[in-house]
Amino acid sequence: MIYHIAFDYLPDNRAEVHERFKQTGAPPPNNVNMVGRWHSAEGNRGWLICNTDDGKAIARWLQEWTDLISFEVTPVLTDEEFIQVID
Repeated sequence: MIYHIAFDYLPDNRAEVHERFKQTGAPPPNNVNMVGRWHSAEGNRGWLICNTDDGKAIARWLQEWTDLISFEVTPVLTDEEFIQVID
């Protein structure tokens, strides 16, 4: 399944988020393929696209950051998958 993940953090958390990201790189678990990660120009918002057959792996990964960042996780479908749903 493909997941679109949006994230936001408050300016008060900026320094800690940036430092943790520089130190760790926030890599996904082995069973999660991160297609890409993008950051807004002001730096307190971003988006990820990833895919995995293990939704719990996404949850565990994000739990490492929920002390500083809020996430919105949305499972998404390709055009081909969506056509099957609406057929």
